[in-house]
Amino acid sequence: MKQSLLTLLMVVSTMCASAQSLEECRQLAREHYPEIAQYNLIDQTEQYNISNAARAWIPQVMVSAQATYQSATPTYPEAFSNILTANGVEMAGIRNDQYKVAVDISQNIWDGGISKANKAIATAEASEQRSRVDVSLYDLQSRVDNLYFGILLLDERMAQTETLIAVLESNLARMRAYHSNGMAMQADVDAIEAELLTAKQGLGQIESSRASYRRMLEVFIGTPLTDESLERPSMPTLACRISARPELRMFEAQENLIEAKRSAITSSVMPRFSAFAQGYYGYPGMDMFKSMMSSEWSLNGMIGVRMSWNIGAFYTKRNNLQKLNVAEQQVAVQRDVFLFNNEMQSVQYDGEIARLEKAIKDDDRIVELRRNVRMAAESQLENGVIDATDLLRKITDETAAMLQRSTHEIELLQATYGLKTTLNQ
Repeated sequence: MKQSLLTLLMVVSTMCASAQSLEECRQLAREHYPEIAQYNLIDQTEQYNISNAARAWIPQVMVSAQATYQSATPTYPEAFSNILTANGVEMAGIRNDQYKVAVDISQNIWDGGISKANKAIATAEASEQRSRVDVSLYDLQSRVDNLYFGILLLDERMAQTETLIAVLESNLARMRAYHSNGMAMQADVDAIEAELLTAKQGLGQIESSRASYRRMLEVFIGTPLTDESLERPSMPTLACRISARPELRMFEAQENLIEAKRSAITSSVMPRFSAFAQGYYGYPGMDMFKSMMSSEWSLNGMIGVRMSWNIGAFYTKRNNLQKLNVAEQQVAVQRDVFLFNNEMQSVQYDGEIARLEKAIKDDDRIVELRRNVRMAAESQLENGVIDATDLLRKITDETAAMLQRSTHEIELLQATYGLKTTLNQ
């Protein structure tokens, strides 16, 4: 007995754990969507770009080698050469063929802020790219919601159609009994049976559509739906009417990127200072007199401080800044357009919610009245007051009223969640 109870509890626990709500489907779809991998790639790219910008402060080393032949080289004045020759001193002079293997080392002292600007650009670009992925994944939420609520609507249609079939089967059995007792015509039996077959045919079509919707949702979430019927979500509450959509964060990230590029343009026109050391092994050396007397290779070097200033950057600075100003204005326009469309969509959802709330208030009473009329019609049919056609009309009216009530309830849920998504609350 204890073992059976334990098994039952495990089964119930597994069923509860495997239930997939709207929020679970949203989360699974987000994790399963291929674009989620972009976050990791963006992080890696950001780190590489920041690392490259930081390496501007690592000493830069350049190795070079050259061999040249010159048409002329430095020589002594003829009078001085004659004096040296007269004193028995032979000066061959600098040879025309020259060789050099050199190493140049440079260390930034101040780069005008360009490396800092490049780091800021790398960070801003990564933030902007992440915000774009956020927007794409947020749009995915609406697609999942449409499928989820579509399945709920089809579930309600199935339930109401099954109720209709049960009512028709009950009345068909009663009509056949009446026909056997000579109280009804065969046409009455045929009319109810035809309506029953039509309802069953409609149920098959609904089941087919529902299966398609479920398969599409399973593709989005990347796992089979574990429950035959999805959980109907509770009515959400909206804390405020201020929109917190990821698109607004994307526009802000775009503005930050523009500002980082503006700083880079300002840095590009600043002078740069660096310390350097140069050394080479070759011929001729820095001691020209020694190289005139001997063609042996020697080690040579020097150290110093260098300033470089790209004056040409001033030529395009104004235009580049103007381009960024235009880009900033474009972002502002895109934000205004988004806020306008977002407000319009919110107003549309508000109107839809108000309409559905008003309709639902009347639905219960309508269903109750339609049920009373149908039950009275069944009694009238039994007494021969009406025929089967009138009864079928009453049954159809009751089923339509019940379906309309359920549809309005789910549509209200969907509209409220749509407004919640629009405002990202």
